[in-house]
Amino acid sequence: MASYGQIARYVPGVTARMVGYALAGIGDKTGIPWHRVVNAKGTVSPHQGAFEQRQRLEAEGIQFNARDQLDWSQALWPGPDPLLLLGLGLDPEDAFRT
Repeated sequence: MASYGQIARYVPGVTARMVGYALAGIGDKTGIPWHRVVNAKGTVSPHQGAFEQRQRLEAEGIQFNARDQLDWSQALWPGPDPLLLLGLGLDPEDAFRT
């Protein structure tokens, strides 16, 4: 699991909203696990595929509390390999700065 903002922090000049728009347009044929990206509150954002997204997450064993939030400790994505980021000229520490 990752938040839109966490993904955005890996790419200079990209915002969480841009990540959301990009994921909304990729579809299933890409193999990208779009359903594993949620908002910073740990909830599925309201959008056309929200019901399907939640179903996929629950099928993977992700549980939601009464406030429809997931527990980040269940499956937080640690991010890409720091050496990969360094090779791309990016700072691995940026992904988790607030």
